[in-house]
Amino acid sequence: MKIGIIGAGQLGRMLALAGFPLGLSFRFIDRSPDAPGGQVAPLRVGALDDVTLLGELAREVDVVTFDWENVSAAGLAAIEAQTTVLPPAAALATSQDRLAEKELFRQLRIPTPEFAAVDSERDLERAVARVGLPGVLKTRRLGYDGKGQKVLRSAADVAPAWQELGAQALIYESFVDFSREVSIIGARGRSGETRFYPLAANVHREGILSHSIAPYSNRGLQRLAERYLRAVFARFSYAGVLAIEFFVVRGRLLANEMAPRVHNSGHWTIEGAVTSQFENHLRAIVGWPLGSTAPTGHSAMLNFIGRMPERARWLKEPNLFYHDYGKEPRERRKLGHCTVLEASAAARDRRLKGLLRLRERSISVA
Repeated sequence: MKIGIIGAGQLGRMLALAGFPLGLSFRFIDRSPDAPGGQVAPLRVGALDDVTLLGELAREVDVVTFDWENVSAAGLAAIEAQTTVLPPAAALATSQDRLAEKELFRQLRIPTPEFAAVDSERDLERAVARVGLPGVLKTRRLGYDGKGQKVLRSAADVAPAWQELGAQALIYESFVDFSREVSIIGARGRSGETRFYPLAANVHREGILSHSIAPYSNRGLQRLAERYLRAVFARFSYAGVLAIEFFVVRGRLLANEMAPRVHNSGHWTIEGAVTSQFENHLRAIVGWPLGSTAPTGHSAMLNFIGRMPERARWLKEPNLFYHDYGKEPRERRKLGHCTVLEASAAARDRRLKGLLRLRERSISVA
């Protein structure tokens, strides 16, 4: 069976690596000939909304999927008559628009921060008056890893924020004073079978995921997160892996955003769960039974951003799994990650503190 993946970044590469032991083969489309997926499977180079290119891929494979949100939902819809496209294009389209995403959450009774659509400077002034300060002005489309966002802390910030971002459709959201950021990742098969991974607790720096720990054990929040994920699954008759990121606020979950794909906060599942998110995504979209999502220990995942650390030094660490995506170093670019696996949460947390210090030293001597 052949799988077509639109986008050949590290997520696509990890999907292919998870699929080879299952007897699957892969074809990629990406804008860059140097994309990581091209290291492991044939890669067509071109625009991700090129309907001709997408059609060529569709005719060659049994199922088409994608490895990030900024691909063309319209392009996917255009090839649905030629092959199976999963997750559904409708779920992708919703995730691409922060306003549509928040409105979906509201319809499904999934709590979110207060928000308002912004299409003019006057709209922004009204949104600030209604939602309050501080708040965050975001582009509705194409923002990720902290891009396309401005924090407004006082009325003096309104006009400069509009000048910077006002050329596109926007959303204004209340600033959330959260105690923790967590994410839930689940998989739904074509038959409707569902599996959920334990919550992961996430720490971001400048809008980019720095590190995650899993499982984050809180039975009440786990039940809530699974309920919310089930609601989204049902709305779209979903198949594949889906992630929702939440803020934890006084024991409640507020949904921040969803990702209809495998997710950075689930990289720990490669070594830290019985079945990785990548394998379960593939099982789901081809119609195979889902694998167990049970954790195999207590995991911590650290991203390597901007530059890779000295490989030999990190490979000395026990129970550490090192992943290099083969990308050229660039500021704010995710180049790799590592995961450590321990028998207890306390041991994991001690290891994490040491590895965070080691990562900082690696950056400081660069």
